[in-house]
Amino acid sequence: MKFLPTIPSRFVHPLKLGLRSLAAHRLRTLLTALGIVLGVASVIVMLAVGEAARYQALKQLEDLGATTILLRSVKPTDEPTQRQGVDLLAYGLTFRDLDRIRSTIPTVTAATPMREYRKTVRNLDKKMEVRVIGVTPDFLRQHNIRLTAGRGIEGGDDESFAPVAVLGSAAAETLFPTQDPIGRAVTLESPDRSRAFTVIGVAAPKTLAAAGADSGDADFNKVMFIPFQTDRVRLGVELMTQKAGSFSVEKLEVSQVTVRVGDVADVPRTAKALQSLVDQFHPRKDVTISVPLDLLRKAEETQRLFTLILGSIAGISLLVGGIGIVNIMLATVTERTREIGIRRALGARQRDIAAQFLAEAVLLSGCGGIVGVALGIGLAFVVSGVIGLPTIIRLWSPLLAVGVALVVGLISGVLPARRAARLDPVEALRHV
Repeated sequence: MKFLPTIPSRFVHPLKLGLRSLAAHRLRTLLTALGIVLGVASVIVMLAVGEAARYQALKQLEDLGATTILLRSVKPTDEPTQRQGVDLLAYGLTFRDLDRIRSTIPTVTAATPMREYRKTVRNLDKKMEVRVIGVTPDFLRQHNIRLTAGRGIEGGDDESFAPVAVLGSAAAETLFPTQDPIGRAVTLESPDRSRAFTVIGVAAPKTLAAAGADSGDADFNKVMFIPFQTDRVRLGVELMTQKAGSFSVEKLEVSQVTVRVGDVADVPRTAKALQSLVDQFHPRKDVTISVPLDLLRKAEETQRLFTLILGSIAGISLLVGGIGIVNIMLATVTERTREIGIRRALGARQRDIAAQFLAEAVLLSGCGGIVGVALGIGLAFVVSGVIGLPTIIRLWSPLLAVGVALVVGLISGVLPARRAARLDPVEALRHV
């Protein structure tokens, strides 16, 4: 078809000659291309691992949302006060703080409280220490927690102070190893009084970076979710613990408030307003503020730097492969001096000789790059399976690796091509 573009013969002919020359020395060609193959494969693997780690870290932060600000209660360093011989430590966010946030900061669209503490939960002879989390009905949805059985906490449960609970997957398996937990009761043990809760749902296995205020444990499997108002009314704001025969009481009204802002652009000034409010009413520094948007940006910068370093390390392999091509091609020029002299005597120009050697170098690197991409993709799946991360290979990474390999091959072929083209035809014909 005449309308199809044709490749000029000045490009095709050097490629054909290059293929014949490389095919005539298969073992040498294979060993020379091996450096490029390993270099490209290592680039693919490094970038895949870097992308997987970046995806995992960012996903945990994105679960919180870019328009979210977290206020968390933290234990102060001062000594607890005494009340009737019992240590009493009051700290953290209060219901008044929650009302102030909702009423005084106009950019806040929602402020969702939760309270968390550790208690022992029992079912007959089975018991387990879990994180008890008092949550509002939209908590599970906001944190992407799915249910494998039953239902979640609803608005009616919160309004009626219903003694119901949603168990994490590990808690349900431990407390009900052979039974369906839905509709059965569990007992929340406490030094002052034990309370019964009816299981209404079981959560799917889930791990988030967003843990509670006073716990570094981000495992959402060993938990028991109960309605926030049920926790507030039935259990109260004072948590009693018993250690070594002595009692201590912590007064904690709210462990965490998740503040949502309507627009990402409003997040910085909302965070400043919240910080001002916290500084005014919490001089003991028992409340901290974190902005997932800032954490997200820092994580992205860190992961970009991490990927760049990994890619640079892998690029060294490509450089080594390019040096190998230079060495072999220079040796080939010496080996084929008489052949070059004959071609020059038959009318070949300097640029024809240079084009042939450049074509051989590009063919070496190009074929090595393609094989390296296939090997790298396979190794990326193997490595991801071993370290337990998803395999993420962006389209640009194989294209980048092959492109760099071609550039390395082209640059590597320049010196041998120049040397071959500048050989004197008469001296070349005398070479034995």
